[in-house]
Amino acid sequence: MPTTIGALLAAIRVAGMTRVTRRNVISKSGRAVEAAGDLDALILDKTGTITTGERVAQDFHPLGDADDTDVVRASYQSSLFDETTEGRSIVDLAERMNGTKADGGRPDVDTVDEPGSDVEVPRDVRVSLDTEGLSEESFVPFSAETRMSGIDLPDGTEIRKGAVDAVEEYADSVPGELRQESNEISEKGGTPLAIAVDKRVVGIVELQDELKPGIADRIAEIQKMGVETIMATGDNQRTARWVADQVGIDEFNAEFNPEEKIELVEDIQSEGKLVGMTGDGTNDAPALAKADVGLAMNAGTNAAKEAGNMVDLDSNPSKIIEVVGIGKQLLMTRGALTTFSVANDVAKYFVLLPAILAAAIPGLAAMDVLNLSTPASAVTATLVYNAFIIPVLIPLALRGVDYEAQSGAQLLRKNLVLYGGGGIIAPFVFIKVIDLLFVALGVLQ
Repeated sequence: MPTTIGALLAAIRVAGMTRVTRRNVISKSGRAVEAAGDLDALILDKTGTITTGERVAQDFHPLGDADDTDVVRASYQSSLFDETTEGRSIVDLAERMNGTKADGGRPDVDTVDEPGSDVEVPRDVRVSLDTEGLSEESFVPFSAETRMSGIDLPDGTEIRKGAVDAVEEYADSVPGELRQESNEISEKGGTPLAIAVDKRVVGIVELQDELKPGIADRIAEIQKMGVETIMATGDNQRTARWVADQVGIDEFNAEFNPEEKIELVEDIQSEGKLVGMTGDGTNDAPALAKADVGLAMNAGTNAAKEAGNMVDLDSNPSKIIEVVGIGKQLLMTRGALTTFSVANDVAKYFVLLPAILAAAIPGLAAMDVLNLSTPASAVTATLVYNAFIIPVLIPLALRGVDYEAQSGAQLLRKNLVLYGGGGIIAPFVFIKVIDLLFVALGVLQ
């Protein structure tokens, strides 16, 4: 007798790839989806995966002998031609704090739906936001080398904003409370941007990157399935720790660069674990290729897409959590149907052997609990049952068993009781019914 599961494995694998495709993820092989369900560890980036990825200005903090007017004006002027999300949100917040949103706005820029427009204005600051004489040619764009951007005013004043340590190194005058204030912002999960005017630090812009809705519940769901969650971010230790605490991440790595990701992947794999991760840049390609499941972003580089074994067409890094869930459901389905198949085959042999061999081995007659009419009827009824049960199980293989975030032990108990028990009972019931039908029809007697 052929085993039931042999005819269903292909359907289970195709169904898993189909469910991934419905979520706009292209899997290069069915094995990649299965591997996602076997993952022991999942490496997640902070920005864009755990958080929304759009850091917006929340408040301005003057330092030293500077006041609100100094830091708001400098922040506004240095961000006037900054097209990043952070820059546009700084301009928006400064205008709304000054009560000039309806009248002003950046030249030639639509400010109706500025990032952070739903941020509560912390207070009113009346300051001249005059842009006369400022031009895009005087804007100093951000560079990876300086980690700062800014603007040079017509009177020769230099305004720079950027990472606290970069501005601290650039400036000649640094207030003593700069580090304390920036640390307090970081401990709340924010990102501090220092502002310097003529190499004198005047304040900090507080940026906040919101957590994605429901991300803590999704991470908890992954952890219930026995997958360790690891966050790798380029942010500082305090910000990383705050985010990790908020969403319940098992482990976090701060001030991380893309080159270090491959080392992290290799370290986890050296412990005999399977690891998954996401990436979009050329620097991520080695780690994506090394990971057991690499989800590349469609908006990323060709190198990253070639290295990964999955590509997300929506370029949403958090999709990796859904992929793991689909992989787990695929394995749950395969495990459930395998349990049913093994129990089903064992039960069929207990039906067949006594009916066929009882004449030659009288002792087996005591095991013929179904008391089937004839050996020919027993064999034929079993064949009919086997031909019937496989088509019945195909829809379950395609749909998948109900997905629940459970540990391996819980799933094993459920499979043994529900599918194992069903696999033992079903052959006895249906084969007896088919045999009685043969008797009623007068065939094989």
